[in-house]
Amino acid sequence: MAEWGRFVGRKRRSAMPEASAYARGVPCWIDLSCTDINASKEFYTALFGWEYFVGPPESGHYTQALLGGKSVAGMIQQAPDQADMPVAWTTYLKADDADLTHKAIVEHGGQPMTEVIDVMGEGRMIVAADPTGGVFAVWEPGRHIGSRVVNEPGSVIWNELSTPNAPRAREFYSAVFGLEIGDRMPEFDFTSIRAEGRDVGGIFTVPDAQPEWRVYFAVADTDATAAIADSNGATVLVQPKDTPFGRMSVIQDPQGAVFALMST
Repeated sequence: MAEWGRFVGRKRRSAMPEASAYARGVPCWIDLSCTDINASKEFYTALFGWEYFVGPPESGHYTQALLGGKSVAGMIQQAPDQADMPVAWTTYLKADDADLTHKAIVEHGGQPMTEVIDVMGEGRMIVAADPTGGVFAVWEPGRHIGSRVVNEPGSVIWNELSTPNAPRAREFYSAVFGLEIGDRMPEFDFTSIRAEGRDVGGIFTVPDAQPEWRVYFAVADTDATAAIADSNGATVLVQPKDTPFGRMSVIQDPQGAVFALMST
């Protein structure tokens, strides 16, 4: 994706640490499906200082958000016949083999929503729902490995599934992606998911909730960023608050996509 298209943005920032590979099952990419991509670009630039790289017509003008010149996220505008699709951020989990992963999703009770899609040599992907209804995507890297910057202000710091049936979801992601499950927190039904011995995401029970993979963005100041979001037409669903993991807030962007902010 970064190999083609046109660059749109301001002067690039100085260099920052760059991710070079992801282990199997690790959240490796995110993208936003929206109804007005120009408005989305303006909003997220105001929040995170993103610049953009726009793909060619054959890619649907798939757009990459850049931080310091490095890809951190994707954006795609919904086609007119996709009006029933939600405006949402999607989490992509890394696969070594998309075909085998597609088969495993079916075998373990998930529902592929697409076949394996070849993305112009950039990689291969699947969109699927887990057995509890949580929608996610699978990415087998080609030229595009995923987010080149993580855990820095303006990039992803965490991905987390909320679902009414966390035990079933844990079984599924462990079986399909080989993820380890961390210890359950005593105060509520939350566990981390682990790859190669480190926490890479979380799964927790929210009774009667719509299953959702939520994206958390790192920010330097949660309160200030939430205020910027509010002043740019977003809704602050959860006001900034301290948690054991950092100060967080939940935001709904002007088109309806929900995400979280986290400063540590």
